[in-house]
Order: sequence, then C-alpha cells, then structure tokens
Amino acid sequence: MPQGQERAAVVIEDDVDVRNLLSAILAEAGFACVPAGSGVEGINAVREHQPILTTLDVSLPGIDGFEVARRIRSFSNTYVIMLSARNEEIDTLMGLDAGADDYLTKPFRPRELRARIEAMMRRYRAGWAPGHAPTQGQVVGAAVAARPTSGASDPAEPEGWLSHNGLRIHPEMWLCELDGAAVELTRSEFDLLLALIEGNRRVITKDTLALELRGEPVGGYVSDADRRAVEVHMANLRRKLRDPVSAPRYIETVRGVGYRLAEARSR
Repeated sequence: MPQGQERAAVVIEDDVDVRNLLSAILAEAGFACVPAGSGVEGINAVREHQPILTTLDVSLPGIDGFEVARRIRSFSNTYVIMLSARNEEIDTLMGLDAGADDYLTKPFRPRELRARIEAMMRRYRAGWAPGHAPTQGQVVGAAVAARPTSGASDPAEPEGWLSHNGLRIHPEMWLCELDGAAVELTRSEFDLLLALIEGNRRVITKDTLALELRGEPVGGYVSDADRRAVEVHMANLRRKLRDPVSAPRYIETVRGVGYRLAEARSR
C-alpha cells in the first residue's frame, strides 16, 4: 500500500460494546474503522468507503447478516468476516454461501480475530490500495500475493495471464474472464481458482486449500469446518463458472482427497 494510505474497515454490529471492541482491534491492526449499527447502514458504508475488510454480525435489526452479505457481494469484493453467536455448522455454511470469506463465532478472542485479519492481509501485496469501486471483473489497484505465473500459461496469452479451456486469470490484477466475459469472484474464490490453475493437474487436498485461504503454511491444523468451508467456496466457484460436477471443464473433484484442474480440451 502506498505510504500514508489508510486501510479502511467497516464494522457492522448493532451491539455498541462489541462494535467498539471490534473497532479497537482493527484500529490496532492499522485500519481506519467505519462503524455501522444496522445492515442498511453497513451496506451504505461499504459502498461509500470501499473497505479492504468488513466484519459483519449475523443478528442485525431489519435485514440479517446473511442478506447483508448477499447485497454487499453484488457490488463489492471486500473481505467479509461474519461474526455470530450461532455455532452450528449449518450457520457457518449459510454465511459462506451468502458471500462471507470467513466465519467466527462469539464470544471470540481478540487474538484470534487479529490472527485471521493478519492471515488475510498476508495474502495480498502491501501495494493494494482501497478507494476504488470494483468494476466488472476487476478491482482497480488490487493485487493478490505475488505468485509465479507458471501454471496453465499459454504462450499466446499476454504477459501475466494464465488460461485454461477458455478461462483466463491474471494473478497480479485480480482479473478473471470466462469465454471473453468478466467473472466476479470473491477473494477466497479467486485464491482457490488460482491455486488449482497453478497446480496444473496436480491434486490439491482440502487441507492444503484451507490453509491457503488462511495464509498458513502446509502442516497447520485443519478442522472439519475448514474443509466444509472449502467445499462451499468451491461450489460457489463452480456455479459462477457454470462448471457442472458431472462434466467439469475447469474443476475436478478427487473424492476423499481434494480437487485438481480438469483436463485441457483441444480448441
């Protein structure tokens, strides 16, 4: 991030004490916080400030957090951490399916939230600057963590692009196109797709992908909930790519193990 550029974060939480706690944690992490006490207020704050990060309570007055996440996802790629007192797996899956990148149950430890935020920030370059609304298929000034562009690269493609069966992805500019049309992906979906493309036909386990999303090295602890989160993100990714499980063009499931890139098709 350019020196002097503030990192914005929106805190959507109706409980004043929790909202103040979250704002304090994020301020310590170097964010300029914008508090919001309702879903509608939060949606407007995200639209206005284009934050890198948004924390979102599930139980909000008016529209609940799931609907707020869906509406935010219609215009923003902000990294959404959903917070809720509900600790059932179905609630986590509903949150991820609505567009959240991560889900944390209350009461949470400030240290745990800081760790997740720091892991999220490690996935992106320090030069990533907020302040621009995402356009169709891109985020102006955004970039994911530098990675080698050695995956399914095509010599005919312009520099920096990776392609596979009509799908094109640019790791540095956070762009994704399918058959010439832009595809809007969340950051988690983009990272999963990039990992598969860079892996070519190598099988990548759910554990490895879960750690990739957390920005942690291979060998870290992975829970069943983490694996289910990967499955939900993959299902959402497949839906956006119009990629049926029965006849995959991009993502193959290796049952009991993980995923890999589908075979290349002749043009």
